[in-house]
Amino acid sequence: MPVSLELCGTKGTPAASSLPSTSSLNMSIKDLSITNPTNVRGKMKQFWEQYEPSPCSMMLCSAANDTLAAEDRLQILKTCPDLKGKRVLELGAGIGRFTTELAKVALSVTAVDFIEAYTDLNRETNGHNPHVSFMTADVTELDIRPNSFDVIFSNWLLMYLGDDEVEKLTVKMLSWVKTDGYLFVRESCYRPSGDIKRESNPTFYRSPSEYFAILQHNIYEDSRKHKFTFLCERALSIEAYIRHYGNPFQLGFVLRKMPHNADSYDSFQSFLDGNQYTEEGIKRYEFIFGKTYVSTGGAATTEEFVKPLNLTPSLSLLDVGCGIGGSAFYIARTYGSKVHGIDLSTNMISMAVKYQSEMEESVRKAVSFEMSDVTKHDFEENTFDVIYSRDTILHIVDKDALFSKFFKWLKPGGKVLITDYCHGDKENHSEEFVKYVMQRGYQLLSVGAYGQLLEKVGFESVVADDKTKEFMDILELELKNFNKQKSEFIELFSEADFKYIEDGWKSKLVRCGAGDQAWGLFTATKPQ
Repeated sequence: MPVSLELCGTKGTPAASSLPSTSSLNMSIKDLSITNPTNVRGKMKQFWEQYEPSPCSMMLCSAANDTLAAEDRLQILKTCPDLKGKRVLELGAGIGRFTTELAKVALSVTAVDFIEAYTDLNRETNGHNPHVSFMTADVTELDIRPNSFDVIFSNWLLMYLGDDEVEKLTVKMLSWVKTDGYLFVRESCYRPSGDIKRESNPTFYRSPSEYFAILQHNIYEDSRKHKFTFLCERALSIEAYIRHYGNPFQLGFVLRKMPHNADSYDSFQSFLDGNQYTEEGIKRYEFIFGKTYVSTGGAATTEEFVKPLNLTPSLSLLDVGCGIGGSAFYIARTYGSKVHGIDLSTNMISMAVKYQSEMEESVRKAVSFEMSDVTKHDFEENTFDVIYSRDTILHIVDKDALFSKFFKWLKPGGKVLITDYCHGDKENHSEEFVKYVMQRGYQLLSVGAYGQLLEKVGFESVVADDKTKEFMDILELELKNFNKQKSEFIELFSEADFKYIEDGWKSKLVRCGAGDQAWGLFTATKPQ
Protein backbone atom coordinates (compact mmCIF):
# COMPACT_ATOMS: atom_id res chain seq x y z
CA MET A 1 0.00 0.00 0.00
CA PRO A 2 1.22 3.55 -0.67
CA VAL A 3 2.47 5.44 2.36
CA SER A 4 -0.04 7.88 3.78
CA LEU A 5 1.43 11.38 3.76
CA GLU A 6 -0.02 12.68 7.00
CA LEU A 7 0.43 16.41 7.38
CA CYS A 8 1.91 17.20 10.74
CA GLY A 9 3.68 19.83 12.73
CA THR A 10 7.46 19.75 12.38
CA LYS A 11 8.80 17.82 15.38
CA GLY A 12 12.44 18.31 14.48
CA THR A 13 14.31 21.58 14.47
CA PRO A 14 17.66 22.32 12.88
CA ALA A 15 20.58 22.66 15.24
CA ALA A 16 23.25 25.25 14.64
CA SER A 17 25.43 24.30 11.69
CA SER A 18 28.78 25.44 10.42
CA LEU A 19 27.97 25.58 6.73
CA PRO A 20 30.80 27.01 4.62
CA SER A 21 30.43 30.10 2.49
CA THR A 22 28.63 29.59 -0.81
CA SER A 23 30.06 32.63 -2.53
CA SER A 24 31.43 30.41 -5.29
CA LEU A 25 27.98 29.27 -6.44
CA ASN A 26 27.17 30.03 -10.06
CA MET A 27 23.76 31.70 -10.53
CA SER A 28 22.57 33.04 -13.84
CA ILE A 29 19.66 35.17 -12.60
CA LYS A 30 20.96 38.24 -10.82
CA ASP A 31 17.84 38.86 -8.79
CA LEU A 32 17.57 35.26 -7.56
CA SER A 33 18.20 35.40 -3.83
CA ILE A 34 19.37 32.29 -1.99
CA THR A 35 17.80 33.58 1.19
CA ASN A 36 14.40 34.44 -0.31
CA PRO A 37 12.40 31.19 -0.56
CA THR A 38 9.35 32.81 -2.20
CA ASN A 39 11.49 34.36 -4.92
CA VAL A 40 13.38 31.10 -5.51
CA ARG A 41 10.27 28.93 -5.71
CA GLY A 42 8.46 31.32 -8.01
CA LYS A 43 11.41 31.47 -10.39
CA MET A 44 11.76 27.70 -10.37
CA LYS A 45 8.11 27.06 -11.12
CA GLN A 46 8.12 29.60 -13.93
CA PHE A 47 11.30 28.02 -15.30
CA TRP A 48 9.90 24.47 -15.46
CA GLU A 49 6.42 25.35 -16.68
CA GLN A 50 7.93 26.56 -19.98
CA TYR A 51 9.01 23.01 -20.91
CA GLU A 52 6.99 20.16 -22.38
CA PRO A 53 7.02 17.03 -20.19
CA SER A 54 9.58 14.94 -22.11
CA PRO A 55 12.93 13.21 -21.43
CA CYS A 56 14.80 15.96 -23.34
CA SER A 57 13.19 18.59 -21.13
CA MET A 58 13.81 16.62 -17.93
CA MET A 59 17.48 16.14 -18.82
CA LEU A 60 17.76 19.61 -20.45
CA CYS A 61 19.75 17.90 -23.18
CA SER A 62 18.97 17.78 -26.92
CA ALA A 63 20.90 14.50 -27.14
CA ALA A 64 18.80 12.83 -24.43
CA ASN A 65 18.11 9.81 -26.63
CA ASP A 66 17.05 6.39 -25.47
CA THR A 67 20.69 5.25 -25.12
CA LEU A 68 21.81 8.11 -22.85
CA ALA A 69 18.61 8.02 -20.82
CA ALA A 70 18.85 4.25 -20.34
CA GLU A 71 22.54 4.34 -19.37
CA ASP A 72 21.90 7.22 -16.98
CA ARG A 73 19.00 5.38 -15.34
CA LEU A 74 20.98 2.15 -15.06
CA GLN A 75 23.91 3.68 -13.23
CA ILE A 76 21.71 5.78 -10.97
CA LEU A 77 19.84 2.65 -9.91
CA LYS A 78 23.08 0.70 -9.44
CA THR A 79 24.40 3.50 -7.25
CA CYS A 80 21.27 3.63 -5.09
CA PRO A 81 21.01 1.74 -1.81
CA ASP A 82 18.98 -1.47 -1.88
CA LEU A 83 15.36 -0.62 -2.79
CA LYS A 84 13.86 -4.10 -2.72
CA GLY A 85 10.84 -4.24 -0.42
CA LYS A 86 11.44 -0.67 0.78
CA ARG A 87 9.10 2.27 1.24
CA VAL A 88 10.47 4.94 -1.10
CA LEU A 89 9.77 8.66 -1.23
CA GLU A 90 10.70 10.13 -4.62
CA LEU A 91 11.17 13.89 -4.50
CA GLY A 92 11.21 15.85 -7.75
CA ALA A 93 9.79 12.84 -9.61
CA GLY A 94 9.11 14.78 -12.81
CA ILE A 95 7.41 12.73 -15.52
CA GLY A 96 8.38 9.45 -13.87
CA ARG A 97 11.67 8.47 -15.54
CA PHE A 98 12.69 6.81 -12.30
CA THR A 99 9.26 6.14 -10.79
CA THR A 100 8.79 3.29 -13.29
CA GLU A 101 12.03 1.62 -12.18
CA LEU A 102 11.52 2.24 -8.47
CA ALA A 103 8.06 0.66 -8.68
CA LYS A 104 9.54 -2.60 -9.98
CA VAL A 105 11.34 -3.35 -6.71
CA ALA A 106 10.00 -1.14 -3.92
CA LEU A 107 7.22 -2.05 -1.52
CA SER A 108 5.71 1.39 -2.13
CA VAL A 109 6.64 4.57 -3.98
CA THR A 110 5.33 8.04 -3.23
CA ALA A 111 6.19 10.32 -6.18
CA VAL A 112 6.18 14.06 -5.54
CA ASP A 113 6.64 16.93 -8.01
CA PHE A 114 5.53 20.57 -7.96
CA ILE A 115 4.56 20.80 -11.65
CA GLU A 116 1.04 19.44 -12.11
CA ALA A 117 1.52 18.54 -15.79
CA TYR A 118 4.54 16.39 -14.86
CA THR A 119 2.67 14.63 -12.09
CA ASP A 120 -0.27 13.97 -14.44
CA LEU A 121 2.01 12.33 -17.02
CA ASN A 122 3.73 10.28 -14.30
CA ARG A 123 0.32 9.10 -13.07
CA GLU A 124 -0.68 8.25 -16.62
CA THR A 125 2.48 6.14 -17.03
CA ASN A 126 2.69 4.51 -13.60
CA GLY A 127 -0.78 4.85 -12.11
CA HIS A 128 -1.61 1.22 -12.88
CA ASN A 129 0.71 0.22 -10.02
CA PRO A 130 -1.41 0.00 -6.84
CA HIS A 131 1.65 0.58 -4.64
CA VAL A 132 2.53 3.91 -6.28
CA SER A 133 0.92 7.18 -5.19
CA PHE A 134 1.34 10.67 -6.63
CA MET A 135 1.34 14.15 -5.19
CA THR A 136 1.68 17.61 -6.70
CA ALA A 137 3.45 19.58 -4.00
CA ASP A 138 6.43 21.82 -3.37
CA VAL A 139 8.98 19.82 -1.36
CA THR A 140 9.86 22.91 0.67
CA GLU A 141 6.28 22.99 2.00
CA LEU A 142 5.89 19.25 2.49
CA ASP A 143 5.33 17.81 5.96
CA ILE A 144 5.34 14.06 6.50
CA ARG A 145 5.02 11.90 9.59
CA PRO A 146 8.50 11.06 11.01
CA ASN A 147 10.09 7.69 10.15
CA SER A 148 7.70 7.02 7.25
CA PHE A 149 10.23 5.89 4.65
CA ASP A 150 13.19 3.55 4.26
CA VAL A 151 14.71 5.45 1.33
CA ILE A 152 14.35 8.98 -0.03
CA PHE A 153 15.30 9.32 -3.70
CA SER A 154 15.88 12.59 -5.53
CA ASN A 155 17.30 13.22 -8.99
CA TRP A 156 18.22 16.80 -9.92
CA LEU A 157 16.28 18.47 -7.11
CA LEU A 158 18.60 20.26 -4.68
CA MET A 159 20.22 22.27 -7.46
CA TYR A 160 16.88 24.06 -7.82
CA LEU A 161 16.75 25.01 -4.13
CA GLY A 162 18.55 27.83 -2.35
CA ASP A 163 20.98 27.06 0.47
CA ASP A 164 18.49 27.86 3.22
CA GLU A 165 15.92 25.65 1.54
CA VAL A 166 18.36 22.76 1.21
CA GLU A 167 19.31 23.04 4.88
CA LYS A 168 15.68 23.00 5.99
CA LEU A 169 14.77 20.18 3.61
CA THR A 170 17.75 18.12 4.82
CA VAL A 171 16.46 18.36 8.39
CA LYS A 172 12.97 17.38 7.22
CA MET A 173 14.33 14.41 5.28
CA LEU A 174 16.20 13.30 8.39
CA SER A 175 12.84 13.18 10.15
CA TRP A 176 11.00 11.43 7.30
CA VAL A 177 13.48 8.57 6.82
CA LYS A 178 13.95 5.81 9.38
CA THR A 179 17.15 5.43 11.40
CA ASP A 180 19.70 3.59 9.23
CA GLY A 181 17.53 4.51 6.23
CA TYR A 182 19.05 6.13 3.17
CA LEU A 183 18.95 9.32 1.15
CA PHE A 184 20.04 9.21 -2.49
CA VAL A 185 20.76 12.53 -4.18
CA ARG A 186 21.94 13.15 -7.76
CA GLU A 187 22.98 16.67 -8.75
CA SER A 188 24.78 18.68 -11.42
CA CYS A 189 27.92 20.21 -9.93
CA TYR A 190 29.66 23.33 -11.23
CA ARG A 191 27.76 23.55 -14.55
CA PRO A 192 24.68 22.36 -16.53
CA SER A 193 24.44 18.74 -17.62
CA GLY A 194 22.88 19.41 -21.02
CA ASP A 195 23.04 21.80 -23.93
CA ILE A 196 19.50 23.17 -24.20
CA LYS A 197 19.84 26.95 -24.35
CA ARG A 198 17.81 28.86 -21.76
CA GLU A 199 17.05 32.54 -21.50
CA SER A 200 17.30 32.16 -17.76
CA ASN A 201 18.83 29.47 -15.61
CA PRO A 202 17.77 29.62 -11.96
CA THR A 203 20.07 26.81 -10.91
CA PHE A 204 22.61 26.57 -8.10
CA TYR A 205 25.67 24.70 -9.40
CA ARG A 206 27.37 23.78 -6.16
CA SER A 207 30.70 22.00 -5.81
CA PRO A 208 30.86 18.41 -4.47
CA SER A 209 32.46 19.80 -1.30
CA GLU A 210 29.47 22.07 -0.73
CA TYR A 211 27.07 19.12 -1.09
CA PHE A 212 29.17 17.02 1.31
CA ALA A 213 28.98 19.87 3.82
CA ILE A 214 25.35 20.87 3.49
CA LEU A 215 24.04 17.28 3.56
CA GLN A 216 26.22 16.02 6.42
CA HIS A 217 26.39 18.99 8.77
CA ASN A 218 22.70 19.46 9.53
CA ILE A 219 21.15 17.84 12.59
CA TYR A 220 17.59 16.71 13.32
CA GLU A 221 16.38 16.43 16.91
CA ASP A 222 13.29 14.30 17.51
CA SER A 223 10.62 14.63 20.19
CA ARG A 224 12.73 12.54 22.59
CA LYS A 225 15.73 14.85 22.15
CA HIS A 226 17.63 12.22 20.13
CA LYS A 227 19.83 13.78 17.45
CA PHE A 228 20.41 12.43 13.95
CA THR A 229 22.49 13.35 10.92
CA PHE A 230 23.34 12.01 7.48
CA LEU A 231 26.70 10.37 6.81
CA CYS A 232 27.80 10.09 3.17
CA GLU A 233 28.77 6.48 2.47
CA ARG A 234 29.31 6.83 -1.25
CA ALA A 235 29.58 9.52 -3.93
CA LEU A 236 30.59 9.11 -7.54
CA SER A 237 30.40 10.63 -11.00
CA ILE A 238 27.73 9.20 -13.30
CA GLU A 239 29.50 7.03 -15.87
CA ALA A 240 27.14 7.79 -18.79
CA TYR A 241 28.06 11.49 -18.76
CA ILE A 242 31.76 10.72 -18.52
CA ARG A 243 31.63 8.25 -21.40
CA HIS A 244 29.51 10.38 -23.73
CA TYR A 245 30.64 13.90 -22.84
CA GLY A 246 33.73 13.64 -20.64
CA ASN A 247 31.66 15.39 -17.97
CA PRO A 248 32.51 14.26 -14.39
CA PHE A 249 30.22 16.81 -12.75
CA GLN A 250 27.10 14.64 -12.59
CA LEU A 251 27.40 13.19 -9.09
CA GLY A 252 25.33 10.75 -7.07
CA PHE A 253 25.49 10.80 -3.25
CA VAL A 254 24.38 7.95 -0.96
CA LEU A 255 23.82 9.03 2.64
CA ARG A 256 22.69 7.04 5.70
CA LYS A 257 20.73 8.44 8.64
CA MET A 258 22.57 7.76 11.86
CA PRO A 259 22.57 8.94 15.47
CA HIS A 260 24.63 12.05 16.07
CA ASN A 261 26.78 11.47 19.14
CA ALA A 262 30.45 11.49 19.93
CA ASP A 263 30.88 7.73 19.58
CA SER A 264 28.93 6.95 16.43
CA TYR A 265 29.34 10.13 14.40
CA ASP A 266 33.11 10.46 14.62
CA SER A 267 34.43 8.45 11.69
CA PHE A 268 37.76 7.77 10.06
CA GLN A 269 36.55 9.82 7.10
CA SER A 270 35.97 12.87 9.31
CA PHE A 271 39.37 12.25 10.94
CA LEU A 272 41.08 12.34 7.53
CA ASP A 273 39.17 15.32 6.15
CA GLY A 274 39.52 17.28 9.36
CA ASN A 275 43.19 16.57 10.07
CA GLN A 276 45.79 15.31 7.60
CA TYR A 277 43.72 15.81 4.44
CA THR A 278 42.02 19.14 4.82
CA GLU A 279 41.84 20.99 1.49
CA GLU A 280 44.67 23.23 2.66
CA GLY A 281 46.69 20.21 3.80
CA ILE A 282 46.24 18.48 0.45
CA LYS A 283 47.43 21.59 -1.39
CA ARG A 284 50.55 21.72 0.77
CA TYR A 285 51.38 18.11 -0.11
CA GLU A 286 50.64 18.81 -3.76
CA PHE A 287 53.15 21.67 -3.71
CA ILE A 288 55.87 19.13 -2.90
CA PHE A 289 54.76 16.13 -4.98
CA GLY A 290 53.56 18.05 -8.03
CA LYS A 291 50.14 18.99 -9.40
CA THR A 292 47.51 16.25 -8.90
CA TYR A 293 49.90 14.10 -6.80
CA VAL A 294 49.88 13.40 -3.05
CA SER A 295 52.15 10.34 -2.82
CA THR A 296 55.91 9.85 -2.55
CA GLY A 297 57.86 10.86 -5.64
CA GLY A 298 54.85 12.18 -7.53
CA ALA A 299 55.01 11.68 -11.30
CA ALA A 300 58.53 10.17 -11.26
CA THR A 301 57.73 7.16 -9.07
CA THR A 302 54.37 6.72 -10.81
CA GLU A 303 56.11 6.41 -14.18
CA GLU A 304 58.77 4.07 -12.73
CA PHE A 305 56.38 1.71 -10.95
CA VAL A 306 53.65 1.58 -13.60
CA LYS A 307 55.91 0.79 -16.56
CA PRO A 308 56.46 -2.94 -15.74
CA LEU A 309 52.67 -3.50 -15.64
CA ASN A 310 52.59 -3.35 -19.47
CA LEU A 311 49.25 -1.57 -19.50
CA THR A 312 47.17 -1.28 -22.68
CA PRO A 313 43.92 0.51 -23.66
CA SER A 314 41.95 -2.70 -23.23
CA LEU A 315 42.78 -3.01 -19.51
CA SER A 316 40.81 -1.67 -16.55
CA LEU A 317 42.48 -0.55 -13.35
CA LEU A 318 41.24 0.17 -9.81
CA ASP A 319 43.22 2.90 -8.03
CA VAL A 320 42.71 2.42 -4.28
CA GLY A 321 43.40 5.61 -2.34
CA CYS A 322 43.48 7.58 -5.58
CA GLY A 323 43.98 10.91 -3.84
CA ILE A 324 43.50 13.85 -6.19
CA GLY A 325 43.97 11.76 -9.32
CA GLY A 326 47.61 12.06 -10.38
CA SER A 327 48.28 8.37 -11.07
CA ALA A 328 44.88 7.86 -12.71
CA PHE A 329 45.43 10.77 -15.10
CA TYR A 330 48.96 9.58 -15.94
CA ILE A 331 47.84 6.01 -16.67
CA ALA A 332 44.87 7.11 -18.79
CA ARG A 333 47.00 9.56 -20.77
CA THR A 334 50.04 7.31 -21.26
CA TYR A 335 48.44 3.90 -21.75
CA GLY A 336 44.78 4.60 -22.54
CA SER A 337 43.64 2.21 -19.79
CA LYS A 338 40.34 2.81 -17.99
CA VAL A 339 40.90 3.85 -14.37
CA HIS A 340 38.39 3.94 -11.52
CA GLY A 341 39.74 5.78 -8.49
CA ILE A 342 38.34 5.29 -5.00
CA ASP A 343 39.18 7.27 -1.86
CA LEU A 344 37.57 7.77 1.54
CA SER A 345 38.44 11.47 1.74
CA THR A 346 35.67 13.75 0.45
CA ASN A 347 38.24 16.51 0.00
CA MET A 348 40.45 14.31 -2.17
CA ILE A 349 37.59 13.22 -4.42
CA SER A 350 36.22 16.76 -4.76
CA MET A 351 39.62 17.96 -5.99
CA ALA A 352 40.12 14.92 -8.24
CA VAL A 353 36.80 15.52 -10.00
CA LYS A 354 37.64 19.19 -10.51
CA TYR A 355 41.03 18.28 -11.98
CA GLN A 356 39.41 15.67 -14.22
CA SER A 357 37.35 18.40 -15.88
CA GLU A 358 40.58 20.22 -16.81
CA MET A 359 42.12 17.23 -18.61
CA GLU A 360 42.04 16.53 -22.34
CA GLU A 361 38.93 14.72 -23.56
CA SER A 362 40.58 11.30 -23.91
CA VAL A 363 41.66 11.40 -20.25
CA ARG A 364 38.34 12.78 -19.00
CA LYS A 365 36.50 9.90 -20.65
CA ALA A 366 38.89 7.21 -19.35
CA VAL A 367 38.81 8.11 -15.65
CA SER A 368 36.12 7.99 -12.97
CA PHE A 369 36.25 8.73 -9.24
CA GLU A 370 34.30 7.53 -6.23
CA MET A 371 34.21 8.50 -2.56
CA SER A 372 33.73 5.30 -0.59
CA ASP A 373 35.29 3.14 2.11
CA VAL A 374 37.03 0.39 0.15
CA THR A 375 36.88 -1.94 3.17
CA LYS A 376 33.06 -1.80 3.04
CA HIS A 377 32.70 -1.60 -0.72
CA ASP A 378 32.21 -4.48 -3.09
CA PHE A 379 32.81 -4.84 -6.81
CA GLU A 380 31.76 -7.78 -8.91
CA GLU A 381 34.13 -10.72 -9.11
CA ASN A 382 36.73 -10.58 -11.92
CA THR A 383 36.17 -6.88 -12.64
CA PHE A 384 39.70 -5.42 -12.90
CA ASP A 385 42.94 -6.30 -14.66
CA VAL A 386 45.09 -4.33 -12.21
CA ILE A 387 44.62 -3.01 -8.67
CA TYR A 388 46.99 -0.19 -7.87
CA SER A 389 47.51 1.59 -4.54
CA ARG A 390 50.02 4.19 -3.43
CA ASP A 391 50.74 4.76 0.28
CA THR A 392 47.14 4.19 1.37
CA ILE A 393 46.71 0.77 2.97
CA LEU A 394 48.76 1.92 5.97
CA HIS A 395 45.44 3.35 7.23
CA ILE A 396 43.62 -0.03 7.14
CA VAL A 397 43.54 -2.42 10.10
CA ASP A 398 42.28 -5.63 8.47
CA LYS A 399 44.63 -5.89 5.51
CA ASP A 400 43.90 -9.62 5.26
CA ALA A 401 40.23 -8.93 4.45
CA LEU A 402 41.13 -6.15 2.02
CA PHE A 403 43.63 -8.30 0.11
CA SER A 404 41.00 -11.05 -0.10
CA LYS A 405 38.71 -8.50 -1.75
CA PHE A 406 41.48 -7.54 -4.17
CA PHE A 407 41.87 -11.21 -5.06
CA LYS A 408 38.14 -11.51 -5.74
CA TRP A 409 37.89 -8.30 -7.78
CA LEU A 410 40.85 -9.13 -10.04
CA LYS A 411 40.45 -11.15 -13.20
CA PRO A 412 42.49 -14.37 -13.43
CA GLY A 413 46.05 -13.33 -14.23
CA GLY A 414 45.37 -9.85 -12.84
CA LYS A 415 48.05 -7.97 -10.92
CA VAL A 416 48.34 -5.85 -7.80
CA LEU A 417 50.90 -3.08 -7.36
CA ILE A 418 51.15 -1.46 -3.95
CA THR A 419 53.55 0.96 -2.30
CA ASP A 420 53.08 1.51 1.40
CA TYR A 421 54.64 2.72 4.60
CA CYS A 422 55.93 -0.15 6.75
CA HIS A 423 57.83 -0.52 9.99
CA GLY A 424 61.40 -1.71 10.14
CA ASP A 425 62.43 -5.20 11.26
CA LYS A 426 63.87 -4.04 14.60
CA GLU A 427 62.17 -5.40 17.73
CA ASN A 428 62.00 -2.23 19.82
CA HIS A 429 60.90 0.93 18.03
CA SER A 430 61.63 4.42 19.29
CA GLU A 431 59.09 6.25 21.40
CA GLU A 432 58.93 9.02 18.76
CA PHE A 433 58.03 6.49 16.05
CA VAL A 434 55.35 4.81 18.16
CA LYS A 435 53.81 8.23 18.92
CA TYR A 436 53.90 9.19 15.22
CA VAL A 437 52.11 5.99 14.20
CA MET A 438 49.44 6.46 16.86
CA GLN A 439 48.82 10.11 15.95
CA ARG A 440 48.31 9.24 12.28
CA GLY A 441 46.23 6.15 12.99
CA TYR A 442 48.58 4.02 10.89
CA GLN A 443 48.51 0.20 10.95
CA LEU A 444 51.97 -0.85 9.80
CA LEU A 445 53.56 -4.22 8.97
CA SER A 446 57.12 -5.09 8.12
CA VAL A 447 57.90 -5.42 4.40
CA GLY A 448 58.26 -9.19 4.78
CA ALA A 449 54.98 -9.62 6.68
CA TYR A 450 53.20 -7.55 4.05
CA GLY A 451 54.35 -9.90 1.30
CA GLN A 452 53.40 -12.97 3.35
CA LEU A 453 49.87 -11.62 3.75
CA LEU A 454 49.49 -11.34 -0.02
CA GLU A 455 50.60 -14.96 -0.38
CA LYS A 456 48.21 -16.05 2.37
CA VAL A 457 45.11 -14.86 0.48
CA GLY A 458 46.16 -16.71 -2.67
CA PHE A 459 48.39 -14.43 -4.74
CA GLU A 460 51.39 -15.90 -6.49
CA SER A 461 54.65 -14.43 -7.84
CA VAL A 462 54.67 -12.12 -4.82
CA VAL A 463 57.57 -9.66 -4.68
CA ALA A 464 58.03 -7.66 -1.46
CA ASP A 465 60.76 -5.13 -2.24
CA ASP A 466 62.20 -2.98 0.57
CA LYS A 467 62.50 0.46 -1.06
CA THR A 468 63.53 2.38 2.04
CA LYS A 469 66.85 3.54 0.55
CA GLU A 470 65.05 4.89 -2.53
CA PHE A 471 62.44 6.46 -0.25
CA MET A 472 65.17 8.32 1.64
CA ASP A 473 66.75 9.49 -1.61
CA ILE A 474 63.37 10.85 -2.74
CA LEU A 475 62.84 12.59 0.60
CA GLU A 476 66.25 14.25 0.34
CA LEU A 477 65.49 15.47 -3.19
CA GLU A 478 62.03 16.71 -2.25
CA LEU A 479 63.44 18.53 0.76
CA LYS A 480 66.15 20.16 -1.36
CA ASN A 481 63.63 21.37 -3.97
CA PHE A 482 61.23 22.46 -1.26
CA ASN A 483 63.86 24.74 0.30
CA LYS A 484 64.56 26.26 -3.10
CA GLN A 485 60.87 27.18 -3.33
CA LYS A 486 60.57 28.43 0.24
CA SER A 487 59.56 31.99 -0.67
CA GLU A 488 56.91 30.81 -3.12
CA PHE A 489 55.50 28.32 -0.62
CA ILE A 490 55.33 30.87 2.22
CA GLU A 491 53.58 33.34 -0.09
CA LEU A 492 50.89 30.71 -0.77
CA PHE A 493 50.71 29.30 2.74
CA SER A 494 52.76 30.43 5.76
CA GLU A 495 56.13 30.22 7.50
CA ALA A 496 54.57 27.85 10.04
CA ASP A 497 53.35 25.57 7.26
CA PHE A 498 56.83 25.52 5.73
CA LYS A 499 58.36 24.58 9.07
CA TYR A 500 55.74 21.85 9.59
CA ILE A 501 56.48 20.21 6.22
CA GLU A 502 60.25 20.60 6.55
CA ASP A 503 60.27 19.07 10.03
CA GLY A 504 58.00 16.26 8.83
CA TRP A 505 60.35 15.30 6.00
CA LYS A 506 63.41 15.47 8.25
CA SER A 507 61.65 13.27 10.83
CA LYS A 508 60.89 10.66 8.15
CA LEU A 509 64.59 10.58 7.26
CA VAL A 510 65.52 10.10 10.92
CA ARG A 511 62.97 7.32 11.42
CA CYS A 512 64.10 5.50 8.28
CA GLY A 513 67.77 5.93 9.17
CA ALA A 514 67.12 4.48 12.62
CA GLY A 515 65.35 1.44 11.19
CA ASP A 516 61.95 2.38 12.60
CA GLN A 517 60.23 3.22 9.34
CA ALA A 518 60.41 1.47 5.98
CA TRP A 519 58.83 1.76 2.55
CA GLY A 520 57.79 -1.25 0.50
CA LEU A 521 56.89 -1.95 -3.13
CA PHE A 522 54.70 -5.02 -3.57
CA THR A 523 53.61 -6.82 -6.72
CA ALA A 524 51.62 -10.02 -7.04
CA THR A 525 49.49 -11.95 -9.52
CA LYS A 526 46.17 -13.77 -9.24
CA PRO A 527 46.55 -17.30 -10.64
CA GLN A 528 45.04 -18.02 -14.05
